[in-house]
Amino acid sequence: MVWIAEKISALTFFHFAFLISSSSSSSSGLMMAIQQRQRQPQSQSQSQAQTQQFLSSVLSQRGPSSLPYTEDVKWLIRQHLLSLTDAYPSLQPKTALFTHNDGRSVNLLQADGTLPTPYHGVTYNIPLRVWLLDSYPRLPPCVYLNPTRDMLIKRPHPHADPSGLVSLPYLHSWIYPTSNLLDLARNLIHSFSRDPPLYSNPNPNPSHSHSNQPTPSLPSSSNSNHSGSLSIPAPGMYPPSPYSGSSRITTTTTQRRDHPNEVFKRNAINKLVDSMHGDVVALWKTREDEMDGLFNAQAVLRQREEQLRKGVEEMMDEKEVLEQQLQMVLMNADVLEGWVAENNNNNGGKIAKPGSEEEDEYMDHGAVFEPHDPLSNQMLECTALDLAIEDVIYSLDKAVQEGAVPFDQYLRNVRWLSREQFIHRATSAKVRAAQMQAHVAAMAARASSQYVT
Repeated sequence: MVWIAEKISALTFFHFAFLISSSSSSSSGLMMAIQQRQRQPQSQSQSQAQTQQFLSSVLSQRGPSSLPYTEDVKWLIRQHLLSLTDAYPSLQPKTALFTHNDGRSVNLLQADGTLPTPYHGVTYNIPLRVWLLDSYPRLPPCVYLNPTRDMLIKRPHPHADPSGLVSLPYLHSWIYPTSNLLDLARNLIHSFSRDPPLYSNPNPNPSHSHSNQPTPSLPSSSNSNHSGSLSIPAPGMYPPSPYSGSSRITTTTTQRRDHPNEVFKRNAINKLVDSMHGDVVALWKTREDEMDGLFNAQAVLRQREEQLRKGVEEMMDEKEVLEQQLQMVLMNADVLEGWVAENNNNNGGKIAKPGSEEEDEYMDHGAVFEPHDPLSNQMLECTALDLAIEDVIYSLDKAVQEGAVPFDQYLRNVRWLSREQFIHRATSAKVRAAQMQAHVAAMAARASSQYVT
């Protein structure tokens, strides 16, 4: 019995020591996992901030170095690329020279990198480039495979030609503005996961001939010209997938039984890290929304600045026109004052102040203007009498309304004045016709004299 008690106490002691050591190791593991998760969103946020800065810089350029996209779609292009890099960080936007089939070369945006694609339970990275042509996003982009030297394009392939150009139903049914790069990437993954377009070279590089990780074999097919393993990059050849597929999917697993305390602690650590990671991602999305709002406000302010600048320019032009008109008015006023001073001889050569009694006393307003010919004199008299009769009739209307003139006398006077006014107006019409004939005759005489000389 004593021996059994000693064994039980020893087992209890060792179990207690094991719990202490496992607790300390779990705490250190918790801290390392938290630090690793904290570094991951920080690096991702820095990369995304650099991507946003790069896109804002290249899309806001003006002049010969600007990209050929129209101003009304540059913001949509920026959003498409940001959504693509957010979901697939292995595809990064760049600018490069693109040569069209007609020989034209133009600087365009592209998403260059690898696309993580699952195949037989393992995630591989397919190298490709997505070119955003001049007409994007109204027309679909151009997708090319970018195989390395130890890769070959499968021939024939339903979605890739020998040159590497990718053709998908999503590209043929591209609809502006609903279609985008993120949905295109998902369609590429869906198509390539069923039939990979790249296979390894039958003569692989010797430096990789001793790789310990096997690659999936190519299914036998009578239409395929190449037989070998799938050339989607292995982890030692290309960067691993940024998602959990390449790190969590394994070909072999080891079955072992964990202690319940270890399982509980591991679950607690995972929940804590996931919670912190979710908070960081939510905070980052909030900051991104704020930045998008600030970019929108900046675009509106720039538009208003352009409108204000145009308004100021128009006001400056109008000011110059008004200054020129003011100079003309001042010059005409000087000319008129000189003419008045030259023709004002009734007051001893002195100019009377306009509107004063001296002007009425010394200046005969009727003698200021003289008719050019008898017809003009007759026209002036008829017009003056016509206007005078009009004033008299207006005065009679006021007088009869106030009761100062009897109504029968008003009718007699209006009848007589109307007859006189009609005679003067008829005379003015005849004089005007005579003046027109005289003017035409004078013009004909001048023309004939010039022709004779």
